[in-house]
Amino acid sequence: MTIGRRLKAAADAVVGRIFVLLVKLIRLIDRRPMANLGGRITRTFGPWLKEHRLGRENLAAAFPEKSATDIDAILAGVWDNLGRVAAEFAHIDRLHILDPDRPGPEDIIYDQQTFDVFHRLRLDDRPAVIFTAHLANWELSAYVAAAYKLPLHILYRRPNIGAVDDAVREARAGIMGTLVPTGLDAPVKLLRVLEEGGHVAMLVDQHFVKGVDVTFFGRRCKANPLIAQLARLTECPIHGARMVRLSGLDRFRIDITEGLGARVSGAVAVGASALAVASPTAAASAAELQNRQIVIAITNRTTCSRYQKRARSVEISNSTSRLTTVPCKG
Repeated sequence: MTIGRRLKAAADAVVGRIFVLLVKLIRLIDRRPMANLGGRITRTFGPWLKEHRLGRENLAAAFPEKSATDIDAILAGVWDNLGRVAAEFAHIDRLHILDPDRPGPEDIIYDQQTFDVFHRLRLDDRPAVIFTAHLANWELSAYVAAAYKLPLHILYRRPNIGAVDDAVREARAGIMGTLVPTGLDAPVKLLRVLEEGGHVAMLVDQHFVKGVDVTFFGRRCKANPLIAQLARLTECPIHGARMVRLSGLDRFRIDITEGLGARVSGAVAVGASALAVASPTAAASAAELQNRQIVIAITNRTTCSRYQKRARSVEISNSTSRLTTVPCKG
């Protein structure tokens, strides 16, 4: 091992120990004041980072009708939420989920539709893919599933620092299902889970360098086609899930959509509710996004010839979703 690698390994070990100590310290303090502090810290220092400028550019492109003041309010909400998520990480296992058999103040609630969909998923012995995004405290969706006995295999990206990854995996053990690190073998592992009737979950709102080109709010970006590939290989439904941070900022609601059909023989038309992507902490509301259309064009070049030179285009709006097949390109 070279001197440089030794120094990096030593530095990573120090950072990992600091991270573990911080988590333990945060657990000693009540969640609410720690979340408030975390929100204040990120609201203060976030605007100095390059990501703030990038966020401003993206918001201006997505919402050209919004003023600079509106965009500043959204960005402030984003930074506030990020700080709260960091502080809440140490307290996830202490949040009380709505449960008639366990009365008391609820930290996480749900409506009747989500209750019904969740229990169908839990009891129908059929495979399903669940997607979510970085909304509110996105870690809590997996926590709710594990607490109510819905086994999930969750695709996740390892932190760059090994010691931090170890600490995160240890903290999540037993409260968030089975974690499947991203890697060359991850798709095969997830496919086997679905073939055995299990459930797979993943975040889908991250840039994927080797992904397919899609148009998102009028701009080109790279999206990971894995969720569509898994669904079409197993013909399982796709469900959307999100966490919503409620007024007061220390309570949440979980929403789960009905399944999008995933049969691949011919064109398939299905109707389902899609996720509203607004956060209560941001100035944008679900109503403002109602007429916005998100189009995710998925071109499966790897298995295109195997599946009759077809790709899949998933068009999602706030009221309906359509699933169709289109000819492959390239």
